Amino acid sequence: MYQNLIYESRDGVARIALNRPEVFHALSPALIAEITNAVQTAADDDSIRVVLLTATGEKAFCSGADLKEASASGKGAGEILKEYYEPMITAIRDIPKPVVCRMNGLAVGAGCSLVLACDVVIAAEDTYLSLAFVQIGLMPDAGATFMLPRLIGVARAFELASTGRRIPASEARQIGMIAHSVAREALDEETEKLVKYYRHAPTGAIGAMKHAFNQSMHSNLPQMLEKERESQEMLFGTRDLQEGISAFLEKRKPDFQGN
Repeated sequence: MYQNLIYESRDGVARIALNRPEVFHALSPALIAEITNAVQTAADDDSIRVVLLTATGEKAFCSGADLKEASASGKGAGEILKEYYEPMITAIRDIPKPVVCRMNGLAVGAGCSLVLACDVVIAAEDTYLSLAFVQIGLMPDAGATFMLPRLIGVARAFELASTGRRIPASEARQIGMIAHSVAREALDEETEKLVKYYRHAPTGAIGAMKHAFNQSMHSNLPQMLEKERESQEMLFGTRDLQEGISAFLEKRKPDFQGN
């Protein structure tokens, strides 16, 4: 079904691995469309509780836009962003399930934007991110101008975007750009711990808080109080809420089923 990525669905986890190693998983229009489709497939599958986004190999997570492929498409920058990048980023932000990014290698340009769109990022500490757009005379896109200032503040975001410098994974973690950086040899084990947690978490509550956080970035307090009220009302009718209360009263670990 997919030519540019590997998609696996098992045990409540959708695993998406970018698979264009010959170009360090550069984002061609075809790959972007497949990422969007894979995320939407996971969103529509009620058995999926968490999405893991990564890439094959160890050198790169994503080297950014495939400029050669983009030029060959004959489309302008605005058209490519609207037709491909925007649906991909929107799909990741809108899926009511956590998206964990296993950053196995460098993430540059739009590859860095793709990382920032994910909910939880765990990176090998020997790799780096870079908003390298400025190095070819462009500004960040694919949602980076929205996500980055909110993660690390305007001053830091401007410095990183206007220089395009490499940001080691350890620094990215320290400034709040990503959640975790771990030794290369611990990446798989620590990633699986995260995935296991979300696999057994109350998916409805996770999805509701994700959407609330999305909205909080451009809302005022009254709007967020209303959003919280509506979401809690919905969650009060779920099986997971009843299980959570019962487990708390019975002093046992809850068995959340995601509904």
